[in-house]
Amino acid sequence: MPGENLTRDEAQERAALLSVDGYEVSLDLCSALDDTAAEPRTFRSMTTIRFRCAEPGAASFADLVAPSVTAVSLNGKALDPGEVFDGSRIRLENLQAHNELIVDALCAYSRTGEGMHRFVDPEDGEVYLYTQYEPADSRRVFANFEQPDLKAPFRFEVRAPEGWTVWSNGVGELVHGVWKFAETKPISTYITAFVAGPYHYVTDSYTRTLDDGTTLEIPLGAMCRKGLAPYFDSDDVFLVTKQGLDFFHDHFDFPYPFGKYDQAFVPEYNLGAMENPGLVTFREEYIFRGKVTEASYEGRANVILHEMAHMWFGDLVTMEWWDDLWLKESFADFMGAFALVGATRFENGWITFANRRKSWAYRADQLPSTHPVTADIRDLQDAKLNFDGITYAKGASVLKQLVAYAGQDAFLEGARRYFKRNAYGNTRLGDLLSALEETSGRDLATWARAWLQTAGVNSLTPQVILSAEGRVTELAVLQEAPESHPELRPHRVAVGLYRREGADGSLVRYARAEVDVDGPRTVVGELVGVDAPELVLVNDDDLTYCKIRFDENSLDTLRERLGDITDPLARALCWSALWNLTRDALMPARDFVSLVLRFAGRESDIGVLQMLHAWANSALVQYATPEWRAEGGRLLAQGALKELRLAEPGSQHQLTWARFFATVASEKTDLHLLLHLLEGTAKVDGLDVDQELRWAFLEPLAAHGVADEALLAAELARDDTASGKRHQVRALAARPSAAVKAQAWAQVVESDALSNALVEATIAGFSQPSHRELLVPYAAKYFAAIERVWAERSIQIGMDVVKGLFPSLQDSQETLDATDAWLTAHEDAPPALRRLVLEARDDLARALRGQACDAAAGS
Repeated sequence: MPGENLTRDEAQERAALLSVDGYEVSLDLCSALDDTAAEPRTFRSMTTIRFRCAEPGAASFADLVAPSVTAVSLNGKALDPGEVFDGSRIRLENLQAHNELIVDALCAYSRTGEGMHRFVDPEDGEVYLYTQYEPADSRRVFANFEQPDLKAPFRFEVRAPEGWTVWSNGVGELVHGVWKFAETKPISTYITAFVAGPYHYVTDSYTRTLDDGTTLEIPLGAMCRKGLAPYFDSDDVFLVTKQGLDFFHDHFDFPYPFGKYDQAFVPEYNLGAMENPGLVTFREEYIFRGKVTEASYEGRANVILHEMAHMWFGDLVTMEWWDDLWLKESFADFMGAFALVGATRFENGWITFANRRKSWAYRADQLPSTHPVTADIRDLQDAKLNFDGITYAKGASVLKQLVAYAGQDAFLEGARRYFKRNAYGNTRLGDLLSALEETSGRDLATWARAWLQTAGVNSLTPQVILSAEGRVTELAVLQEAPESHPELRPHRVAVGLYRREGADGSLVRYARAEVDVDGPRTVVGELVGVDAPELVLVNDDDLTYCKIRFDENSLDTLRERLGDITDPLARALCWSALWNLTRDALMPARDFVSLVLRFAGRESDIGVLQMLHAWANSALVQYATPEWRAEGGRLLAQGALKELRLAEPGSQHQLTWARFFATVASEKTDLHLLLHLLEGTAKVDGLDVDQELRWAFLEPLAAHGVADEALLAAELARDDTASGKRHQVRALAARPSAAVKAQAWAQVVESDALSNALVEATIAGFSQPSHRELLVPYAAKYFAAIERVWAERSIQIGMDVVKGLFPSLQDSQETLDATDAWLTAHEDAPPALRRLVLEARDDLARALRGQACDAAAGS
């Protein structure tokens, strides 16, 4: 039994052998308040599993990751824990046709956000618990068969400290000091859940009359720490929740199957959210302590709807193994945006999808670790790393293409049949395709091979031939693929032609044609004879997944008139395409920065503007030649300050420019302005420097040596909360001192005392672009440490360290060579660890190519 890292082969063998009839799990969480407990701090977990075996006499195993096991019995026979438990598995021999396994264990509270996480609020000393399992951490809380296709109903009961409330997947009630929960439907282990503590809890309800005349009533709840209660806008959370429930019931024709619908906003959460049926968990940062833009509310609404879509895609119908993780995540990502636009006030959700989610996918799909949407997941470490831009955003983009290809009505009818046929079961790709083929009438096997079973992103470029009279003689779309992934795919695209119109010279679309692009060159016959365009936009309306390229005339138009494009989605697509050109070393970083400086101030969509700021900063830090960085930073700071002063007082654009100004400020005068805004001796009309904005100003002040430890301590005294502590830790690690960097490194790499949230904050503060020289010694230390860190720490912390501390700021051929040397010398390192290093290496190589492109432009 090789341990924690369950393989696909082992899971398939166990699924063929076992069927699970039910679980009874009893937890005692009273120890959560014991301040005298030694580490690891533990709680009692008792589990009874009733299951069948297809081959009586065979052997198998149960999963449990725990410091100790007190007792094990199988079919009434006591087993010696020292003989059958190895720290991660319980050996089960001579199984009968019907079996009962009882395990009494001491499980550990977590400080890494995996399993049963325990958090002590520094503001009031209250203790809060919650669980997070995906892909395989429920075994840190109770003994089970930890794989998605061994579904079963669960009965939970929990003893907790007096005055606490406990929530789980089913409705609970307190009976004689014990919380007892209604039995669940058959679900997978990784979506069971607990939340416990003195949470602030708000209730509402949702009611709907179903087609058969019956009434569906869903109790709604939402919770957060007491310290966040003053900021908790639960009314908006419930509004979006009800809009989503209406939307999904309208389209799915399968009533919500899990009874109640609680949503818990919890501290130190590693993810955005998790779709536990009846008890969805979210990171508490979705409760906003200060003023935020509409993009933040849109982002939260999207996550609420994403998780709600999982109730059907993922919880009701679940993939057999993590190979088909996309069956839930791609659908939830697509459905989140689909419902956002169709049911809520955020009608421009597809712009955010095109601009933000797809940029995540394009990056992931060009890494050496890219993989088909249906991936080859050998084991749990592979699974952990595949919650990525391919599985989520590319998969969702592919589904958007499928809707254009097969039709929305056929797509949704296929989904309805898929739910009804496979309710409470497990599926593979073929189960979904068969339903969609029935409803669309299309052969989806060929489509699936091209889109789901191959990796890589295609580039589409327009080719325009004009007559002497200035009309289109021929317009073709050229499709290319990288050598590493040469697949050319069928694309349903819209091609838009734009020209200047009106007194203000707005760039507007005057012609559009939809066409099926297939092969290296496709002629768009419908556009022959129209007036010559100033801009050709392939993939107008963002129907397919591709990198948009431009002909030279279109690129010249964008350089001069990008801000004149009136349609916000078309403008966002052009910005995204220009950023891809920059990342691909086809546009100098300084040219992209120049475009942002010229046209970002005219951007109406706040989410696009925030993305432009992030891209401009990345262009400066990663892709600009070192000799131009100082000048580029000054130009961005000057531009940000100008737009900050021009923005409407109190507007979200003003807030966004203020945050960007703080990000790029480095000159003494700019830093002093930030300091004076903090002190209240300087003002920008309408700008409310609230607590969150104060911390946003303090990090660059710390990084440039203006804010010292005393000033940061004073700010923590002003904001002595969990959020304030995270901000302070980040700012402390950002100070420009060799001693500070050494301390931060030791806290993260040499010690496991920090919680996951403080590890994340420390790493973020440690790696400052202005500290390249200070960080030189840590390149060699990184390569010396990562294999040990990966072996000794949890996979979440291991991922944070390996990704976050890679010496990307030492952007030189020497660092690239050192990375290659480590990879060569560690061919037998865990594949997941090698993947992370390979991805970081690819980002570094891409940065060096971008810098060479930028240097050539400046010479």
